[in-house]
Amino acid sequence: MMLELHEPVVALMRQVGRDIVMPRYQNLSSDEVSEKAANDFVTIADKESELRLAEGLAAILPEAGVIGEEACAVDPAILDRAGQGLNWIIDPIDGTGNFAAGKAPFGIMVALVDGGTTLAGWILDPLTGRLCHAMLGGGSHIDGERVQARESGGDLPIAALAVYFMPEEERADIQRRSHGSFTLVDIPRCAAEQYPRLVLGQNDVSVFARTLPWDHAAGTLFVNEAGGCCQRTDGTPYIVGDLRRGLMGASSPRLWDRAAATLFG
Repeated sequence: MMLELHEPVVALMRQVGRDIVMPRYQNLSSDEVSEKAANDFVTIADKESELRLAEGLAAILPEAGVIGEEACAVDPAILDRAGQGLNWIIDPIDGTGNFAAGKAPFGIMVALVDGGTTLAGWILDPLTGRLCHAMLGGGSHIDGERVQARESGGDLPIAALAVYFMPEEERADIQRRSHGSFTLVDIPRCAAEQYPRLVLGQNDVSVFARTLPWDHAAGTLFVNEAGGCCQRTDGTPYIVGDLRRGLMGASSPRLWDRAAATLFG
């Protein structure tokens, strides 16, 4: 079933990127951007993208429910279904803060989950057209080519630590522990970009505090199917519907173990 779904899902995502997202890029009026919470933006393009994706995905696989980021912002109870049954998970524009500011990166993310297990995930960069996708047991691909995660090869592992959602004390502890053990780089504030970086040898380690499914269902599968390692900071698997905090990805299991011992040991 997953192979049959791939082409229509990709076609839908590319259409949404072309017809809805990109026409609004660097072309938003002030009344088309608002804050759902402090530093958590939503634009008219997010809303229109989600509506079109939800409609299209429901037509592709009618038996699956649909859980979108913006729908959950309006009705948080929708998120309660995330770990129950077959569902599409939609992030209509990941990296909305970047998109609203008229800069890269940002992306469209879609995943198909059954219970807590991600069966397939797709990550589209509408600016470059790059498409990352993975299927459970079927490997990871970028623009149709199978990929294997690779380490950066630097003297120290390259780490992008998304600590801004952590409590101040926890954030300070992570920063203290990381000193001298990693080469720290800025985060892109966009999971749709961060996960590919772990596979492409650009970053070795990424830590995330919040673990909402639209941000992470597709990306965790993509990294794991590429031979990297993405799991909870306590070493347990990432399960959709489990809203505990804390998630770490690495370009290899070896680096994941090393980072876990350094940052959380």
